[in-house]
Amino acid sequence: MLNRLWQKLFLAFAVLSVATLLSLYLLQQRAFQRDFLEYVNRIGLERLEQASVRLGKRYEEVGNWSFLVRQVRLFNNFLDGVETLPGRGPPGERDERSDFRDRPPPGERLPPPRDARPPRPQDQPPNDRRPFDRPPNDGPPAGGPEIRDDRRPPPGAEPPEMRTPLKRKVDPLNFQTRVLLLTADGQLVIGNPAVPRDSPSIDVKSRGQTVGRLLMAPLPELQSEADVSFARSLTRHTLIAAVVVLSCSLLLAWLLARWLLDPVRALSNGSQRLAAGDYRARIDVKRGDEFGALADDFNRLADTLERNQQARRDWGADIAHELRTPLSILRGEIQALQDGVRPVTTEALASLQSECDRLTALVGDLYQLALSDTGALEYRFIEMDLGAVVMDAADEHRRALTAAGLTLVIEALPTSMKVRGDEQRLSQLLGNLLVNARRYTDAPGTIRIQAARDAKNWKLCIEDSPPGVPTNLLPKLFDRLFRVETSRSRTAGGAGLGLAICRNIVEAHGGNIEAGASALGGLAITVSLPAIGKP
Repeated sequence: MLNRLWQKLFLAFAVLSVATLLSLYLLQQRAFQRDFLEYVNRIGLERLEQASVRLGKRYEEVGNWSFLVRQVRLFNNFLDGVETLPGRGPPGERDERSDFRDRPPPGERLPPPRDARPPRPQDQPPNDRRPFDRPPNDGPPAGGPEIRDDRRPPPGAEPPEMRTPLKRKVDPLNFQTRVLLLTADGQLVIGNPAVPRDSPSIDVKSRGQTVGRLLMAPLPELQSEADVSFARSLTRHTLIAAVVVLSCSLLLAWLLARWLLDPVRALSNGSQRLAAGDYRARIDVKRGDEFGALADDFNRLADTLERNQQARRDWGADIAHELRTPLSILRGEIQALQDGVRPVTTEALASLQSECDRLTALVGDLYQLALSDTGALEYRFIEMDLGAVVMDAADEHRRALTAAGLTLVIEALPTSMKVRGDEQRLSQLLGNLLVNARRYTDAPGTIRIQAARDAKNWKLCIEDSPPGVPTNLLPKLFDRLFRVETSRSRTAGGAGLGLAICRNIVEAHGGNIEAGASALGGLAITVSLPAIGKP
């Protein structure tokens, strides 16, 4: 069985090549049987047309068809382009055996020779004789000496032409046996009487009038030994050419199948390595076709998987670090209380409560992030005013910002900022952004909120005063557990999950969130949400 793709492609190419060659062979045989015969018949008609011109000129000189009576060889010479009998001189020279005084076709009478005496009644042929026949030599005419005609054969020895027309078989290989000359009224002059009267014909004209018709029997189906031999020779050469072409086609098909499937094999090997966990697998396919594009996609997929693997490792390490820090503090303080190193006081219990709250917040953020990543957060989209949500979030966090030594400035917002969104999730978004600004802005400092609209979106910008964020770290701010504070100082606050949750909320609303440098010297977070209505 054919289990390999290249084998199936090779078989498909082979079947296609064989079918194409077989079709060409059948068409060639049909063309030989039909078109070749048509070509030969057309050539014969052209020869017949040329012969009609020559016969018309001679008829114009003689005035009747008597010059062709019983002159088969002369007629054949006219067909071949020679107007005399073989060996009798150039055209125009008198041919003694083509005596113009020979008998004309039926219905035509030749004028008597100049040196002949007037015909006598006894010389006239009886009514039952053909006008072409001469009277038999029954004796001397009355009242004169016996006249002998040495040219006339003895009785009973007349050639066949003088008795009855000889119906020769039409020979496909002999053009002369396929031709018949008739007078204008359809009477036979010379040629093969076996030629059908409905055969293709050419008119013979003299002085603008039709004086006869040349008929040519078309070639029948090729059945003679020469025809079969020629057909066999043509078939043999065709088969030889077909074998050569088929061999070349199969070789090219094999090479093409192997060449097409080289990148497929490379992709298969790379996929097996990825499935085994080797995300460093890459394939080197330098091609400009679809296989090259597929190889590029595979390499990008491998890069993404490798980055995700590294991010998962970092994620695990960061989660362990974030959980280990408050747990270590809790364990140390509880052990100090148990050993009596630290007395059980309200301050000690408040410290333990603070670390518990920190763990609770971290677990809550992880849970929220997991829900937002999987799209499991509940959203109830309604038409709402974004400006009202901004003012509510500012009022909620204003006291905490003031206690941290920060001034919250809200520039004049538009009277109506219509968007389609979930009010609770947008409040969570603004709360996370304000908390993040409070944690990482030095006091005294400023936090400013402003809004504007372009053609399609409302753009809400929350920016703060120094410190800022290095430009190369701006794209990483929305990664999970990423913080510019590499020491993860407890005084800096959160675990680096707030901005990741913000990105998921914005994307769920069909918007976009970006980080950039603030005109105040710190960080600027710009949120774009689709607007409702025209600006």
